[in-house]
Amino acid sequence: MPAPNSPHFPGLVNAHSHAFQRAMAGLAEHQSDPADSFWTWREQMYRYAGLIEPEDLQAIAAQLYVEMLKSGYTAVCEFHYLHHQRDGRPYADAAAMSRALIAAAAETGIDLCLLPVLYQQGGFDGRALGPRQLRFAHSVDAFLRLVTDLRREESDALQVGIALHSLRAVPLEAMRDVLAAEAAAQRPNHIHVAEQSVEVDECLALRGTRPVSWLFDHAEVDARWTLVHATHLSGPEVERIAQSRATVCLCPSTEANLGDGLFPLPEYLAAQGSFSIGSDSHVSVSPVEELRWLEYGQRLLARRRNVAVSATQKSVGRFLHGQVLAGGALSVGATLAANGSCIVLDDAHPLLAGRSGDQLLDSWIFSGNVPLVREVQVRGRRVVECGQHFDQERIARRYVDVITRLDQR
Repeated sequence: MPAPNSPHFPGLVNAHSHAFQRAMAGLAEHQSDPADSFWTWREQMYRYAGLIEPEDLQAIAAQLYVEMLKSGYTAVCEFHYLHHQRDGRPYADAAAMSRALIAAAAETGIDLCLLPVLYQQGGFDGRALGPRQLRFAHSVDAFLRLVTDLRREESDALQVGIALHSLRAVPLEAMRDVLAAEAAAQRPNHIHVAEQSVEVDECLALRGTRPVSWLFDHAEVDARWTLVHATHLSGPEVERIAQSRATVCLCPSTEANLGDGLFPLPEYLAAQGSFSIGSDSHVSVSPVEELRWLEYGQRLLARRRNVAVSATQKSVGRFLHGQVLAGGALSVGATLAANGSCIVLDDAHPLLAGRSGDQLLDSWIFSGNVPLVREVQVRGRRVVECGQHFDQERIARRYVDVITRLDQR
């Protein structure tokens, strides 16, 4: 642990990332329908996803990972479903897109928990995937082969877990087969769940229960699980998640951007639930913004201040940092959690003048969007110094070239 007045803090885990979506940040902020929602945004996302090839994905992910490191993230969970060619056929190397992400992490120095995603159907009713979703699809056997192949490349800085896209995209039989095959693996297992109220309504209509309740009734949910979003929960569901020791990954900037809703944080904290944070669609790449808006959303809802605290910790910044540090360790898995990462805040910056102890974290999170991370180390390697990543210029030039080319497709 750092000394009380030290600007050194452990680095944070970005527990939910769709790397390719960083390239479309800002492109969905034009009204396409008076009732614009996640579902209309998704159509624009599908269009952009249809443009990307492995070399494009590596360039986009590397730029994103540089931004993550500079902001204080030192590990990322990549929820990866963009698997195949644009027409849905596998690449000659079925893992080509996954290897692009691995290469991007290696060249930037961020730790990577790669989560290949199983995606098989278009909704709770079992309808077939649409043409733009075919890039995401695997049979159970092909999915497990991909996971096995990727695990041959694991290292101290790379772990491979699994992800089920969502309950609407993975039928019960497939979920059971994958979980049975993974039972002994002891790796992270992530799933989108209860993100949208429409999702909850459809699950109730077709399965007679809410999504989180259905999941707990049909799977052994434990500390290996990360439930992404879990925005719309009943009181009993809050208790079941907390008691299971699963982690909820909250992505406030994306959840706000998509109009998802607000997570019941006070109730979840009262139940002693675990949570991590993620930047998801990457409309923001900043743990500061995720933590600040997690707290601000609750303040707006409760119409009071300083919500995310405990009986023993009254500093909001210290409390949130400690919570997502512990939750992120569960989301990323034990091997990557023990990476000895460190971020150093710029205590010479005017915004941190006179700050010490908990005030350093409170001021880092609640003094705006000024970059205050001076140095970042991952596994003893300094990847950010004086606020700059060691290879940011080359990576940025390549990213610009790729985006320019994608815009012409």
